[in-house]
Amino acid sequence: MSKLNRTALWSLEDYAEQRPDFRAQVIAHKKNRRIALGAHATFYFEDFLTMKYQVQEILRTERIFDGAEIEEELEAYNPLIPDGGNLKATFMIEYSDENERREALAGLVGVEHKLWLKVGDAEPVFAIANEDLERSTDEKTSAVHFLRFELDAAQIEAMRTGAPVVFGADHPNLPETATLTEAQQRSLAADFD
Repeated sequence: MSKLNRTALWSLEDYAEQRPDFRAQVIAHKKNRRIALGAHATFYFEDFLTMKYQVQEILRTERIFDGAEIEEELEAYNPLIPDGGNLKATFMIEYSDENERREALAGLVGVEHKLWLKVGDAEPVFAIANEDLERSTDEKTSAVHFLRFELDAAQIEAMRTGAPVVFGADHPNLPETATLTEAQQRSLAADFD
């Protein structure tokens, strides 16, 4: 999968014109890239389109037009675009009540290292988490984690040809699994192109 560069981005003026249609396209695209793991934990799978939208929105919001600053944003977000042999996701633990969230995060220490993906009958593939910096302490985990799932050629082919795909967590306070729908699986399998 291609990485973002400055030529793939719209200028602030052009983005203002393109934004309504582009935003609708991205919302539709993201629908099949959101995998709930229980009521409060969600994988948001990233790709070129989701990261282009993220960068365009940051440039718009921050009014960034300087070339060096644009390159900084690209450097920050390009690592979240899959490399052809992996899936990349933002994993979020979401509670609207602050006290509930604090208690949940304290009970989920290390969850980022217990998240897995299973394709067909293959062994589970555990996520590689937070390669940019550590997001957990001994007292609590972060509400946001950046994950990478590395798959081998057989797993990729099985995923492309419709073998069941299940995500889950081997954490005592998040004993959840989620089986991909056909549409979700098609969307994620495109990350290997």
